[in-house]
Amino acid sequence: MDEQVSPNSIAASFSAACAECGSVSHKRQYVRMLDRHTCEHCLLGSRKRRSGLEDDPYEMFVEALAEALDLREQETGLHSKRVATHTLLLAAQHYKEAKDLREVYWGSLLHDIGKIGVPDAVLLKPDRLSDAEWQIMREHPRNGYLILQKLPFLSMAADIVLCHEERFDGSGYPRGLKGEEIPLAARLFAVIDTIDAMTFDRPYRKALPFDTAKAEILRMAGSQFDPRAVESFLREEAALREMATMEFPPTK
Repeated sequence: MDEQVSPNSIAASFSAACAECGSVSHKRQYVRMLDRHTCEHCLLGSRKRRSGLEDDPYEMFVEALAEALDLREQETGLHSKRVATHTLLLAAQHYKEAKDLREVYWGSLLHDIGKIGVPDAVLLKPDRLSDAEWQIMREHPRNGYLILQKLPFLSMAADIVLCHEERFDGSGYPRGLKGEEIPLAARLFAVIDTIDAMTFDRPYRKALPFDTAKAEILRMAGSQFDPRAVESFLREEAALREMATMEFPPTK
């Protein structure tokens, strides 16, 4: 078995291309499984298909839009597609209709679309936000909802965007919803978004070990997170742990 590497590290021995698409790029993350390298694009695509969704032109366009938003916020790799795909894995335990699963995917993919209206000085500020700046940031779920609510076929997706910063104990925003007042899909997303934020590099912090992030998720079950969502997370732990070992190949 290969030795485990720290998340997002640059491995000097990295040389192989993706076994699925043949790509090799220092701008793309890869995971090593035995003697095979798989890029983030291909791994996420296979996990989306596992949940019963296939690529279509509209979805590919929205994925590209989400990737552009990630670039603006300086996220690591395909953050929005990662959290959307892994929320989909959890949602498949609770939803059976393909239409519902597609809305979960789209809502999770576009969760931060409201940040398009947040000024760079606030969005990219490396220091603690002032009260006034924090008030601007707290409006992004509502602004994202206002964008998606214009599309009647995305009502569930719009609710995910509106509620993705709510907390199970009612301490979240923008409406301070509590418990089952928060849509189930948004409760599932909250767990995935947090585990992704902790186990991948951020501009202000290096990635934490998966076990550290898992312990925090378990500690916050019943307060920040729905215990039911945490149970769903634990059933997909192997897939999420594998994703946390993604790394960038070294630049030449």
